[in-house]
Amino acid sequence: MNLMIVEDEIRIMNSLVNNIPWNEYDIEVVAAAENGLEALSLIERKKPDIVLLDIEMPEMDGLTLAKLVRELEPQIKLVVLSGHDDFHYAQAAVGLGVMKYLLKPAGDQEIMDAVLQAAGEIRKELMEKHSMLELKRKWQDRLPQLQDDFYRNWMMDRYAEWELQKHMQELNLSLNVFSTFVVAVCEIDPLSEQDVRFTSSDQSLLQFSLECITSECLRDEDCRVFTDADGATILLFVGKPEESEQEVIQRINVNVARLLNIVKECLKITASAGLGTFGSWDHVSLSYRQARRAIQERAIYGNDMFIPYLDVASSRQPVQFDSDFEKQLEIAVHTDDSLEVIRLIENYFEQLYAYDVSTQRVYEHLLYLSSLFTRIIQSRGWSMQQVLQEDYSAFLAFGSLLSKDQIVTWAKRVASRIILYREKERKHSSHELVKKMLDTVELMLGKEELTLHTLAERLYVNPSYLSRLFKKEEGKSFSEYVLKRSMEYAKELLLNGVKVYDAAEAAGYRDVSYFAKVFRKYWGVAPSEFKRQERTTELTPD
Repeated sequence: MNLMIVEDEIRIMNSLVNNIPWNEYDIEVVAAAENGLEALSLIERKKPDIVLLDIEMPEMDGLTLAKLVRELEPQIKLVVLSGHDDFHYAQAAVGLGVMKYLLKPAGDQEIMDAVLQAAGEIRKELMEKHSMLELKRKWQDRLPQLQDDFYRNWMMDRYAEWELQKHMQELNLSLNVFSTFVVAVCEIDPLSEQDVRFTSSDQSLLQFSLECITSECLRDEDCRVFTDADGATILLFVGKPEESEQEVIQRINVNVARLLNIVKECLKITASAGLGTFGSWDHVSLSYRQARRAIQERAIYGNDMFIPYLDVASSRQPVQFDSDFEKQLEIAVHTDDSLEVIRLIENYFEQLYAYDVSTQRVYEHLLYLSSLFTRIIQSRGWSMQQVLQEDYSAFLAFGSLLSKDQIVTWAKRVASRIILYREKERKHSSHELVKKMLDTVELMLGKEELTLHTLAERLYVNPSYLSRLFKKEEGKSFSEYVLKRSMEYAKELLLNGVKVYDAAEAAGYRDVSYFAKVFRKYWGVAPSEFKRQERTTELTPD
């Protein structure tokens, strides 16, 4: 803390400067003056926090100096050390904001206590000032979030008029509650499967980019930009007093169309917007719901659209079940005809969109298609989730399918997944059946006659199908495989010292001569000769 001493008596000044241990209390004497004029010039340069001054001094007395200091530097604390005990002097000093009025000869401790008291007041004021500045800084930092929360609650119709006005004032919002308002909702369009730059995990980043672009694009417009709970960008347009409703809508159309073009240029993807209807402050929540409803019409009109809300009642006619379509689709899936499946689904939606159809109607058809897909899957005893994988979530919430392209693509992809899963299951079943054949061969080897027909009867499978399946999976015919295993088994027995007759019988041959003929043809050596040279010759099939 910086202290300045103003005293015209040199002896007293030196005593005040040198005899009091100011440094022990973090007080530094930064200047000393002999009169008020000198003190006034030093104050501007030395910037003291506390001034200890006499009253009676030449050229400028202490009270005059105190008055000027109070005007120029009101934060400086003043302590008077005077030889006048006149009440009027003390009264005048207090009126000038002097903290303490001490009479000479005051002791060092009394003077020190007065200065320390002034220092304590300064520290207290600084803490309060900085605390208030910190609170203001935090308030300013959080203000945008609080304003967005206010707008979101307004969209949800959570305020009465007096609450609306109160919050507008508290949050420094320059809005007139008696203005007219209209709400638009803007969202990034669903990403196409061909887009390799972004994935579904980038959706939040893209929505944030959309909000930033919107704020910049509409910076000079009378429009408030924020996000709703779902991350969509909300545009709250405010009508100007001199504007008609048609003029406001025209202004909005121009600005939103420009915004969608900028998004396309900057992000190389498209966005769409829905527009609610025009009204007063208590109409805002309805305008917001209308805008959200309007943007859902992407399911009909496609992406990159600015869609106004139209209050048109949807058709009450129920969805007609097309038995011919169902039969053709099931046959195409059963025969793994992917091209026919795609053609059927494309034709189905082409006919659907050819009529004046609403979003609700489109989702009703999606429910119909999903029930058809479900029947095809469950009739085969498969798990819906295993077949559809990530497309399964759309069965739980069709609202995730937002655009016409996304809906058609999803339906075609689901049908393709069913075909792929069917092929996978068929391969798995084939592998399992061939494994059973191989296991049965090992089990029956040398015990029963091994033929394709006997094995087919045991496995309850058509012999022709079994023959083709085995050939496809193992690369050789079933008879070739059985011969290979019987010859390998016989060779193993002979290597272990078994007699030729016993080896032939164990390998399933009742005629030893025929066994010897087959063995010689397969290994290139007769079984009797193999017994003699078994320790020096490694046999390989001819």
